[in-house]
Amino acid sequence: MTTTTASAPNVQPGSMRAWLLASRPATLTAAFVPVAVGTACAAAMNGLRWDTALAALLGAFGIQIGTNFANDVFDAEKGADTEERLGPTRAVQAGLIDARAMRRGMILAFLFSTACGVYLVAQVGWPIVAIGIASILSGIAYTGGPYPLGYNGLGDVFVMIFFGFVAVCGTAFVQTGDVPAIAWWASVPVGAIATAILVVNNLRDRVTDVKAGKRTLAVRFGRTGAEIEYGLLILAAYATPIAMWLEGLSSPWVMLPVVTFPLAMRLFGEVRAREGGPLNATLAGTARLLLIYGVLFAVGIALG
Repeated sequence: MTTTTASAPNVQPGSMRAWLLASRPATLTAAFVPVAVGTACAAAMNGLRWDTALAALLGAFGIQIGTNFANDVFDAEKGADTEERLGPTRAVQAGLIDARAMRRGMILAFLFSTACGVYLVAQVGWPIVAIGIASILSGIAYTGGPYPLGYNGLGDVFVMIFFGFVAVCGTAFVQTGDVPAIAWWASVPVGAIATAILVVNNLRDRVTDVKAGKRTLAVRFGRTGAEIEYGLLILAAYATPIAMWLEGLSSPWVMLPVVTFPLAMRLFGEVRAREGGPLNATLAGTARLLLIYGVLFAVGIALG
């Protein structure tokens, strides 16, 4: 496979900057937001614990970075990342980090998250083991292994489950020792917007994904299917806080993130109108939406 650093001319191969690029800092909002919302759910139940909340956050960062490293090396080896790539530079494909070194980085990131998990097990108990193992294995299996989830149209399900239900409910559990109903509800919008980020990514990459044999939902159902999926995810995200208030699970403050709805509608318009490289800005915008929505949602839940 031919590699090049032309798309990252100021990055030296093997440098700290190359590793920072590979860690994809912008994606860490998808790890931060579920923990913030889960912590708010714990606070609403008078069960806030800063030590386990911090351990959960650091563990989530470790899993996110480990998953990013795994995606980087496995996508390069499977041919999904090539010089035709429309998205941000990938370190292995661009020759910035050797594949073997990237594997070592992946292992170290997952070991770090495991260390955080050991602390959580000591504080909360053995159920955390199942959550941790499932999260790490899924992070690897997203693009690696004999049946990579992202290559078989299951990436969206993976993100909804692990960035929504597992992360939010797991964070509430390590603080309260239980999973309150409010955490289950709060998982929906967090997972939905995180999945919407993936939808934009897959919509942008669907042409090169076909060549690599990557059968994402955007490949299977085309542009129209991706547009519909994005719209439904956004609808779920904004309907949920209203439903939570109507169900008496929280105060009207829980609807605070509804103020971001115009931003969501603008992004939906971009998804329908843009193609290829211009969708990079839409992807970044959806990630910002997740952060802003998530912070407002967490504040609204905590105030309830």
